[in-house]
Amino acid sequence: MKVGLFIPCFMNELYPDICKATYKVLKKQGLEIDYPMSQTCCGQPMANSGCSKSIETLAKQFVKNFKDYDYIVAPSGSCVAMVKEHYAPFFDNDSDYNKVKASIYEVCEFLHDVIGIENLKIDVSFAHKVGLHNSCHGHRALKLGTASELNVPYNSKLENILNIVKDIELVELKRKDECCGFGGTFAVSEEDISVAMGKDRIKDHLDSEARVMTGADMSCLMHMDGLINRNNYPIKVMHIAQILAGEEL
Repeated sequence: MKVGLFIPCFMNELYPDICKATYKVLKKQGLEIDYPMSQTCCGQPMANSGCSKSIETLAKQFVKNFKDYDYIVAPSGSCVAMVKEHYAPFFDNDSDYNKVKASIYEVCEFLHDVIGIENLKIDVSFAHKVGLHNSCHGHRALKLGTASELNVPYNSKLENILNIVKDIELVELKRKDECCGFGGTFAVSEEDISVAMGKDRIKDHLDSEARVMTGADMSCLMHMDGLINRNNYPIKVMHIAQILAGEEL
């Protein structure tokens, strides 16, 4: 099984340690991991700004870079959703794109659905109270969790994986699927609303006595980490890959 590691551009620049943690977790599963050096942005920032011509160029470059891998894995639900949900207009039932669309996974989704919970090689301890933030793209587009408005038992692939971690205590949040307010350019165009939404999510974690906030989208966590640091809230942010890789708080 050959896996192409897709690292979102902002994570490559701002959060290289999380990228390394993602590689470490995948490598522990005995996988052949490759990082295509010609990869670049998936086009999501351009999509948020209406620059369709730029998206097409990046979409075709992405498919060219990753079409020959068995699976494509990324530590970002929103970027994976961009490829799966918004590239189709630039491809006329193209076989290469169809293959890429079917084979790209957010890292936890890949561990849960492809490797399988029972087969995971994760032997780490994280003795802290942790709150899980479910990002909108991961929760709704990728179906990593059951939406609260549905009249079915709640299930989260992220929680299932975190429960493998020794000594971890997942806290119960009041609203498991509430948006953090980031939304890319939304945080710029609607700053006040974005900040208020982010503070609401942080308060939910604080009220549940979480010491750590985690999730599968660093864009959401980045937004809330900025609010945490600005307001000196007593909580830390860690990407789920860091916890699975055995990193300390």
